Amino acid sequence: MNLGKRLCLPAIILFGMCAGLSAQPASGTEVPGPLPGRLPAGNLAELRVDSAALYRRVDSLMDLGIRTQAFPGAQVLVAFRGKTIFHRSYGYHTYDSLQPVGNADLFDLASVTKITATLPALMKLVEEGNLDLDAPFSRYWKPWRHRRDKKELTLREILAHQAGLVPYIVYLNQVRGQKNGLKHRFVRHKPSGRFSHQAYEGLYVKDRFVRKMYRMANRSEVSDQKQYLYSGLTFLLFPKIVENLTGKPFEQYLEQNFYRPLGCDSLLFLPALRYSRQAIVPTEYDSLYRRDLTRGWVHDENASLMGGISGNAGLFGTAEDLGVLMQLFANYGELQGHRLLDSATVREFARVQFPGNENRRGLGFDKPLLNNSQLPEAEAYPAPMASPESFGHSGFTGTFVWADPTYQLVYVFLSNRVYPTREHQGLYSLGLRTRVQQVFYEALFPGRRSGQALTND
Repeated sequence: MNLGKRLCLPAIILFGMCAGLSAQPASGTEVPGPLPGRLPAGNLAELRVDSAALYRRVDSLMDLGIRTQAFPGAQVLVAFRGKTIFHRSYGYHTYDSLQPVGNADLFDLASVTKITATLPALMKLVEEGNLDLDAPFSRYWKPWRHRRDKKELTLREILAHQAGLVPYIVYLNQVRGQKNGLKHRFVRHKPSGRFSHQAYEGLYVKDRFVRKMYRMANRSEVSDQKQYLYSGLTFLLFPKIVENLTGKPFEQYLEQNFYRPLGCDSLLFLPALRYSRQAIVPTEYDSLYRRDLTRGWVHDENASLMGGISGNAGLFGTAEDLGVLMQLFANYGELQGHRLLDSATVREFARVQFPGNENRRGLGFDKPLLNNSQLPEAEAYPAPMASPESFGHSGFTGTFVWADPTYQLVYVFLSNRVYPTREHQGLYSLGLRTRVQQVFYEALFPGRRSGQALTND
């Protein structure tokens, strides 16, 4: 563990981590001792890439983002053939330009949590036979057995956003009073036996409030139209399902089976309880709920009301550690000679599930637009040269991760575009995340057109 990177953990947490190393791995996978937590360094010169020109192009785009206040600061990491070829931080934590962003600083990953926390757990449970993608979700979430519109929905439909579930429920409306205060029956300023879920400094949510969240999700409407509609609803439920199936808290299961074996110390929930504030990039100034600059506590209000640990948001981390995890995905479950997930499982999750319905999604993973290679760069998602086999996810706070097994390329972009307010839309309108991504495809594969087959070169 890098003591310069992380504060000392309580003894009980360390004990839980160590105890997890003795657990038996699933059939077909192995849980190694901790890997270094970083990818080996690559050499652009050996790849015949003009590094000076590459840096100029990327720096210019990142400078554009900062000058137009698309974000105050960011980290960018790119790995090619399993080696890091680019890792650089830009700008500052905030627009006052007091604290530069460093490579070891943590960002709120927002919905990138879905594929870097929830999906690894689900993939492992699927390959162990504890989850069936084509079984009714109600097999694992019992309240849905009594909901006529939900009892037959499969896990595959849900993960591919093909089930017709509502996109989002604003649970914050349940805890806010008429005068923008917080309801005392749900939120207190001091912890107690019934209010132990810490949502922020000096904010504790009633332990049973999560049951209200579950009930509202259970009673939510389902569309009769089975077509692509992005929904994060069940990602609030998945941590409880993982706990029910494994007997371990969601975050402990991830720590023992993925983050610690990979050596990814920075991937964690509730970093405010373990890191200094200076090591965490702030997100939005929240004037409705926390009435403060949110820093070290999850930006997403729903995840916050669950105590900061959720499957839809709440994970924090660095580009370096995300690069390791995304390389594991790009290698279909194997890294540096150690296999943590079965190749067939990752391939199935990364495959487009319902292309006939114009749904580009895999199982939880986002995928390129179905006609992406034919689109101009301004309309493509992600970069137009990304292969159809590639996959990843974006996050509301300004994050983006992508793995391309065909081109052996991993791309991580972390920013805090919601500072000081989520009204800042420049990151989207300028298309900076995919434009920077395209720079690396063009530099590594000059002369290749979008969608052109990759040959051995």
